[in-house]
Amino acid sequence: MRGLVIGAAGTVAATVLTAPAAAATTAADTTAATRAAAPAAVSASGGARVSSARWRGAGLRAGSGRGWAVRAGAVRITRPTSRVRTGGRTYDRVRWTSPWAKVGFGAGEVIASWTAVTPRRTWISVSVKVRTADGRTGSWDQVARWAHTGKAIDRRSGRAQRDDLARLVTDVVKTRGGARARGWRIRVDLHRPAGSSATPRLTSVGAVASVRARAARATSTPRRASRVALTVPRYSQMLHRGTYGQWGGGGAAWCSPTSTAMVLRAQGRGPKPRAYAWVRRDVPQRFVVHAARGTYDHRYRGTGNWPFNTAYAGSYGTDAFVTRLTSLRQAEAFVRAGIPLVLSIRFGAGELAGAPISSTAGHLVVLRGFTASGDALVNDPAARRRSGVDRRYRRDQLERAWLRGSGGTTYVVRTPGRSLPPLPGHRW
Repeated sequence: MRGLVIGAAGTVAATVLTAPAAAATTAADTTAATRAAAPAAVSASGGARVSSARWRGAGLRAGSGRGWAVRAGAVRITRPTSRVRTGGRTYDRVRWTSPWAKVGFGAGEVIASWTAVTPRRTWISVSVKVRTADGRTGSWDQVARWAHTGKAIDRRSGRAQRDDLARLVTDVVKTRGGARARGWRIRVDLHRPAGSSATPRLTSVGAVASVRARAARATSTPRRASRVALTVPRYSQMLHRGTYGQWGGGGAAWCSPTSTAMVLRAQGRGPKPRAYAWVRRDVPQRFVVHAARGTYDHRYRGTGNWPFNTAYAGSYGTDAFVTRLTSLRQAEAFVRAGIPLVLSIRFGAGELAGAPISSTAGHLVVLRGFTASGDALVNDPAARRRSGVDRRYRRDQLERAWLRGSGGTTYVVRTPGRSLPPLPGHRW
């Protein structure tokens, strides 16, 4: 499960990252294992490779389709082109389709993410298709039906769709049968109640393609020999154990929405008190319960769907997306730019000294700083009390748990006024 369970600006952003080799591994989490960019440069032999592209703001005009327009930085319905019926209701629909994003290596995994505003029973669906080096093109695989609230649809990931070149494992499109993706494309369908004038607003969409490393790698070196520590509130998922179990089992499994709530609040964003007035007043950190409900995946039956968490964050005026990084050195660039990150990790007994839990098949934490020697300052939501959330982890151990556990999967959540750090090959 992607969640710890204890007890009962306008242009396409082409990204190519190359790193030394890291240990190969399986999917990051237990349940997850059951669940136009320029060509990438060739990486060192055995190295992890990552390539991503995003469209946002005016850059969304690069998409194709009819019946929509980009206004005020978002794709909106102008004249519906078709109708669909689902859940006993009829909806008008338009389609936005991205250009092909090229990958300069054979990618085994593609993770899409998006941000959108979905008022008045509107919603979106997101699909991905891949293309191989020999020109074979897969079918469209639906990765999500998404809305900020549950008034229109039940938010859910797609089915496995093991039909041709790829299959979906909750939120990761994985190639199959020896195929490798040399390109990918995203399609977003925008829906509104038939005859309505409402419209969802798609503000960003993109994906990250990657191939896992094949061998062990050395620990990355710090960028600077100076301490950096961002102010991030300390929230404990364990304060919610045994409550609101209808959303993924309750607080014991809420590491992802708790971490998402921390980075939102750190940047002064998130729901207003009236939005979570339905949460019992005796419950601490009531907005964490709101985040759990807002990230819940009705197919996966959990709150750890990676792009659902960034989409939730994006509903509060942030630019949020899922990416993969190849080292803590790269992550440090974000932290020094004032952007805390959420990292997806996995570790066994004795592999992460000082952690509040002995091991996990999948967990998420907030990276908020570094010591002068390069160790990581982390807010770990698995602590039993808020006073214990602040942790210091050895650089080598956290980096290994992150890269081996999830291939460096990261939530980036930033306010529009804060610039993303320049990294080699990145045009965010």
